[in-house]
Amino acid sequence: MTEKETKKTVKNIIIGFGKGGKTLAKFLGQQGEEVLLVEKSAKMYGGTCINIACLPSKRLILEGAAGSDFSEAVAGKNEMTAQLREKNYQMLAQEETVTVLDGQARFIGEKEIEVTGPAGKQIFKGDRIFINTGASPVLPPVPGLKESKKRLDSTQAMNLTSLPKELLILGAGYIGLEFAGMFANYGSQVTVLDHSPEFLPREDDDIKAAVKADLERAGVKFILGADAEKVSDEADQVVIDYKLGEEKLTAAADKVLVAAGRRANTADLNLPAAGIETDDRGNIRVDDRLRTSADQVWALGDVKGGPQFTYVSLDDFRIVKDQLFGEGKRRVSDRQILPTSVFITPPLSAVGLNEKAAQKAGLDYQLFKLPVAAIPKAKVAKDSRGLFKALVDPASGQILGASLYGLESHELINQIALAMKAKLPYSFLRDQIYTHPTMSEAFNDLFKQ
Repeated sequence: MTEKETKKTVKNIIIGFGKGGKTLAKFLGQQGEEVLLVEKSAKMYGGTCINIACLPSKRLILEGAAGSDFSEAVAGKNEMTAQLREKNYQMLAQEETVTVLDGQARFIGEKEIEVTGPAGKQIFKGDRIFINTGASPVLPPVPGLKESKKRLDSTQAMNLTSLPKELLILGAGYIGLEFAGMFANYGSQVTVLDHSPEFLPREDDDIKAAVKADLERAGVKFILGADAEKVSDEADQVVIDYKLGEEKLTAAADKVLVAAGRRANTADLNLPAAGIETDDRGNIRVDDRLRTSADQVWALGDVKGGPQFTYVSLDDFRIVKDQLFGEGKRRVSDRQILPTSVFITPPLSAVGLNEKAAQKAGLDYQLFKLPVAAIPKAKVAKDSRGLFKALVDPASGQILGASLYGLESHELINQIALAMKAKLPYSFLRDQIYTHPTMSEAFNDLFKQ
């Protein structure tokens, strides 16, 4: 070790300030346990969700739908995230036994890490280590894409100071659609290219047709089945050469936003030094209780693969907490009912099975459908777009799943998920008394025979 290096044993080391990690750090601190939380960037205090994902993106999406000025919306978003970062930092700093250390952590041995940061290199050994380093956008291997000065990832797109007049988006997945709808609402001319010839292939045909039609009405152009072959910066524009079938075409815009998925942040951790295994995509392998292949080392959140949602990371915390201070009964495999929302306008939300999945599984089901135009609150809110669908087991009356495309679906889906978790029959939601006019009272009509 150099003179700048120190070595200390800490009871708990948490690598990454994400939702699961910060919640665990706070809890352990409240138990009086010593915690070292290592975060490589002070701009990421609080994790991905509050800084560069869920909250800032949804803030901009709502502002765009409300007709706000783009630059003013970005400034407001920045103010919000700065406040949240400070709040999250103070949440841990106020705990006497918790230390937040800036720096890049890497394993140098079993339960031993080296942290390189403003204070130089420091070495720590942990009795327990928790990895919560999240994930980052994937860059497809398209020639010229990495070198393009007009290329954006999702973080850079939300930090633009001026609105692109024309925007190309590579990827028609859920993240790509959120940004497509958002920028179209602000006034950009948006074109989305995707290699798949089918739009939202996992969704039911009627749902995805409604989503695509509404986005197109908002001004989004889709080019499906397009294989990007080359990206080049020419004067003030970025040009993409792509192949559509046997035809070779080009598309040009001010900027290109890459929305091609995310990959676990494990490349810089030197995991083999600690005996921590990963899969072929770099995700940390964990068991049903989030334990890695190394003793007393856990992984939480996006870094372990699977659904990448902040509420999953929070539930990961509950699983770990139950092992350390509870009965040890919570498992990843218990998490069968997981609601999701895509924050296009209006939002698309789902839980459980849709028709396509139920048919593939050969399940018998009863289908309930309700156009959003039939809901009084939608008329009041002047947004009647969308369709609500639910599948019910004819034998038990329990809900198998739902796809809700329409106003406030991101709130409604949690009610359906709760009913499914509690194994309540669909008639419970059908016969419930709801306030009026609200979107939740749609369940009275959706679940009618």
